[in-house]
Amino acid sequence: MPVVYLVRHGQASYGAEDYDVLSPIGHEQSAVVGRELLRRGVSSPQVVCGNLVRQRNTANGIIDAAGFESSMTIDPRWNEFDHPDMPLPTTEAGDPLDFQQRLDEALENWVRADNLDGWRGFQNSAFAALEDFANALGAGSTGLAITSGGVVSAIVSRVWGLDAQGTVRINRVVTNTSLTSIVFGRQGMNLLSVNDHSHLQSNRDLLTYR
Repeated sequence: MPVVYLVRHGQASYGAEDYDVLSPIGHEQSAVVGRELLRRGVSSPQVVCGNLVRQRNTANGIIDAAGFESSMTIDPRWNEFDHPDMPLPTTEAGDPLDFQQRLDEALENWVRADNLDGWRGFQNSAFAALEDFANALGAGSTGLAITSGGVVSAIVSRVWGLDAQGTVRINRVVTNTSLTSIVFGRQGMNLLSVNDHSHLQSNRDLLTYR
């Protein structure tokens, strides 16, 4: 049975002029999760990510740290949500708690609207990207999809049948470089773990959410 790990990207540059750049912590997180995957016995997995810089740099950091002989495929369906009906609050320097509250409110309203050209379309696209990636893996193979918190939340909420509030709760706590593992078998897909960040516990400075 193939297994897919959804890996949220490393910490980006909150408050900087260009958010879509890994911070020094983000680079370190990428190396840590790469070594953790190697420790778990993952060997040269197939790797896919969106085309955001923070996603691609995280993927490269994982591959380099683990020494995987893996190439990287780019699929923009793994990108974070970016939709006019879901306006993202600015990431300019400010109170992170205020930013989180505004993000939660915007996301809950967007999910609750459940428009095909909005949240539902984003969720459908993320789920299709996962199914296409899993179908391309051979039996017993492992795939890494380096993505963003919104995509992880969209997939988990679909599998678990979560409402808008449940989706927001998942999105709020998905940590940078956390691992969400999904196994595919004859009875479909099953979540084995969600937001596993045990590999970051030895250094609390590496446990970040933005």
